[in-house]
Amino acid sequence: MTPIAIPLVRYPHGEGLPLPHHATSQSAGVDLMAAVEESVILRPLTRALIPTGISLSIPPGYEAQIRPRSGLALKNGITVLNSPGTIDADYRGEILVILINLGQEDFIIERGLRIAQLVVAPFTQLQWIEIDQHEDFEHNERKGGFGSTGLK
Repeated sequence: MTPIAIPLVRYPHGEGLPLPHHATSQSAGVDLMAAVEESVILRPLTRALIPTGISLSIPPGYEAQIRPRSGLALKNGITVLNSPGTIDADYRGEILVILINLGQEDFIIERGLRIAQLVVAPFTQLQWIEIDQHEDFEHNERKGGFGSTGLK
């Protein structure tokens, strides 16, 4: 697998934190860390915008997705509110993560805490072709949607 080179800017409040890296040879994502200067208390059912201290130059034809960390979600009810969040290739600002506490206890976000995952993936741009009706509409079994195929 050939890595994709992505230029990264580290902001002053991100100094001293490790750069995002793949934890294993087969990891799809890299962990993003909280670049907070003081601890943030995330109370149940509240949200906060957490800085990471970095910005990226994502190559054309790619996007970065911000995803929750499964351990934080399972053990503490902490997740990424707009999951997956999309970072477009032309965005050059700091990566900020919207975290929400869906748990029942306060959660403390400290400097260096791994708060989310970032996955870079190719995307396809769309070109719409407006038609009157889909050719297979009359014979399509999936018209209902929203659970129309049942639970079991």
